[in-house]
Amino acid sequence: MVHTLSLWFLAAAFLGAGIVNAIGAAGTQNEFAKWGYPRWWGIVTGGLEIVTAALIALPATRIVGAALGAAIIAAAILTVLRHRDYQHLPPLSVFVSLIAVVAISS
Repeated sequence: MVHTLSLWFLAAAFLGAGIVNAIGAAGTQNEFAKWGYPRWWGIVTGGLEIVTAALIALPATRIVGAALGAAIIAAAILTVLRHRDYQHLPPLSVFVSLIAVVAISS
């Protein structure tokens, strides 16, 4: 039961983050620009996050989705740490925890 809930929560979290990043509101674009990425980089990130959500939702591609999600979150953590923008760490730690639960129980 914990595995199933974690799995669907992780997929929903990546889908939600992907939509927010892909829409690219001014605040999101400003965050990416502040970190040294092009303002449009949120579209790429959002697309990858949406693909991750779909891969996690499908049993045959779940491990690939978890791996892609882990890579996305690792890049985000490195970016946040490099720029000392620590207020973004709590949500990222939720992603890390959920990825770990899904990967371990799969």
